Amino acid sequence: MDSEETKRSDKLGLSPGTLMHVGEKKTDKTRITVIDYDAAGFIEKEVGSAEECFPFKETSTVTWINVDGVHDASVIEKLGGRFDIHSLVLEDIMTTTQRPKIEDLGGAVFVVLRMIEFDETNFEMTGDQLSLILGPNYVLSFQETPGDCLDSVRERIRSGKGRIRKLGPDYLAYALIDAVVDNYFFVLERLGEKIDGLEERLIAEPRRELLHEIHALKRDMIELRKSAWPLREVASGMERLESPLIMKTTGVFLRDVYDHVIQVIDTIESFREILTSMVETYLSSISNRMNEVMKVLTIISTIFIPITFLVGLYGMNFHFMPEIKWRWGYAFVWALIIGSVAGMFAFFRKKKWL
Repeated sequence: MDSEETKRSDKLGLSPGTLMHVGEKKTDKTRITVIDYDAAGFIEKEVGSAEECFPFKETSTVTWINVDGVHDASVIEKLGGRFDIHSLVLEDIMTTTQRPKIEDLGGAVFVVLRMIEFDETNFEMTGDQLSLILGPNYVLSFQETPGDCLDSVRERIRSGKGRIRKLGPDYLAYALIDAVVDNYFFVLERLGEKIDGLEERLIAEPRRELLHEIHALKRDMIELRKSAWPLREVASGMERLESPLIMKTTGVFLRDVYDHVIQVIDTIESFREILTSMVETYLSSISNRMNEVMKVLTIISTIFIPITFLVGLYGMNFHFMPEIKWRWGYAFVWALIIGSVAGMFAFFRKKKWL
């Protein structure tokens, strides 16, 4: 096992609520950023410790505290203590293999999402867990690595465009969820381009290497499906949640997120069917190619059957063979061979076997 990775089995025997990072350690340093805003303005800064976030719990403005790197138990524990987050929830935050879900904690709402990114350098899909805590005037977000798909939300807060600075933390939570879901469309577009290119290559020249790429894409689709299907429950559950933290006006936007999730799921299922059909196309192409090879070999073998018979017949060493001392015997055998081959070719063409 990698020294930077902890598995669930390492927590066996520990009491519930024990804070221990589960998953791959993707960053060495925990980074905390704070964006505090209202309709009049905003403050954005990076803080050096969890304690610097404490005063924002009691402000009348909306505060978004984002933590990059969930491996540091002391930071998570300090924030959890100040913002009254249950130890079991903190344990879920540090366990980066959670299934997307939503929980009503009474004084807060806990949401787990799976952020999917597309690495343009390596042309492959990557994923991070995003945990959200929605409180009366704040949203806490926890993710594994710096750099995410939430910059569009940050930019809207900075510019003051739209309604985000005029509404409460529930709208901010919606905006973060919506940004995560919208990024699924971008990832699916890139994967769609990859599938189209692979399909063209498969039709032009099916090779074993393409089969490996198809299986890799199928694994990506399984990962996407595991991340997207539970998002339906998150979106619909958040809309139906009878919590004073979520305004009725936000319900309209949450229904829109639900519709987007359904579109994502439909696209994933379509891609899975395409990839399955590509595997079948590959196997069919290989089978057809093998049939063509066998067809050629069979024709060659069939052509050599009469030739083998003739040379075997006249290769016998019996003394009293009528043609053995005939002057034109050798030419006669060649004529028989050529005539039989020509006749078989004509027969094969008539039957359209060639």
